[in-house]
Amino acid sequence: MSKIIVTTKDELMSIVNESFRSQREEIKKELKIILNPPKSNNTVKEVAQKLNVTELTVRNYISKGFIKADKIGRRIVISSDELAKSLKEVKSLKYRR
Repeated sequence: MSKIIVTTKDELMSIVNESFRSQREEIKKELKIILNPPKSNNTVKEVAQKLNVTELTVRNYISKGFIKADKIGRRIVISSDELAKSLKEVKSLKYRR
């Protein structure tokens, strides 16, 4: 790296801007994720679509205690974290003898 390059001020600025452009875009993407986190609560309909089952099946899982849900007014809300835990528990029970 003993190479000397002679450039003008404008050329140097363009080189620096190009090198930092990709890093800026990456930081912008990470900030968007931090400032707009993914939705943490789901409705029965959304969970049914994710699991590819009917809404009645999801309601039955809730009443049997397989999925933990909260009721806000008349609406049933299922936390994404609780749904993931429930799915892990079902898998572990499936393979246990």
